Amino acid sequence: MFVAKNLSPERESKRQKKEPEIMEPSFPLLSPNNCGHWYIRYGFCIVCKSTVDKTVEGRVFDGLHLSSEALALTKRLITKFSCLNMKKLHLVLDLDLTLIHSVRVPCLSEAEKYLIEEAGSTTREDLWKMKVRGDPISITIEHLVKLRPFLCEFLKEANEMFTMYVYTKGTRPYAEAILKLIDPKKLYFGHRVITRNESPHTKTLDMVLADERGVVIVDDTRKAWPNNKSNLVLIGRYNYFRSQSRVLKPHSEEKTDESENNGGLANVLKLLKGIHHKFFKVEEEVESQDVRDILASKTYIR
Repeated sequence: MFVAKNLSPERESKRQKKEPEIMEPSFPLLSPNNCGHWYIRYGFCIVCKSTVDKTVEGRVFDGLHLSSEALALTKRLITKFSCLNMKKLHLVLDLDLTLIHSVRVPCLSEAEKYLIEEAGSTTREDLWKMKVRGDPISITIEHLVKLRPFLCEFLKEANEMFTMYVYTKGTRPYAEAILKLIDPKKLYFGHRVITRNESPHTKTLDMVLADERGVVIVDDTRKAWPNNKSNLVLIGRYNYFRSQSRVLKPHSEEKTDESENNGGLANVLKLLKGIHHKFFKVEEEVESQDVRDILASKTYIR
């Protein structure tokens, strides 16, 4: 039997506190009589229903073309809703050398070939074998994938504070194969995956549906983000397998690994917690907060 407990005046006040509301703006440009064609799907404006032949600047997301104006508005509203209603920021994660390290099986050194048998065995939950469709698609490439220490804990805890994207310069088939290993139920990334198929040149937050003031990037390569360095948290590269440029023996040959509790992901998670805490510390200031200012000030380091 459910029994209601008496609430103190303070708790009662908190319970009755209204959730922040997001007011939908009205724009004359979005009326059928005076349409700026902000939202286009398959050549038709979804507002005025007319055929749009001209090229409109903007971005395409799942078949929906957003004009530059629509994109800016959508990003702003998504971030506002995420911050006020979910208390979440957005986090963009690189894949290779940040979350995992992979190698093509034929490229393994003699001293690493013991890993082929260990991959996917009951003794190793951090090492997997996968096949990826190559180019041309008739070619299948076999990889070994090593998960970075602390990855599972990192994703679980980061998911409480951020809506997460994967952004990789790898191909879509490659990224999807990796995500089947690290996020098989799509709990963390859903379909928020950006690859070189969609972004063949430099990485850019233009591809992320969130206002830049609320986006943090974690990547091992600073130059990959020429226009968004102020959003970047740099992480040390995770090299597990041998590479031609390395002189010292890699972890794979030494049968060692990066520290679980004091490695790259564990340390970056501490920084992300500090950034999130600083951003939401004063409720009345959330709408004016900017992660770029927090990163520049380094006041998030606790």
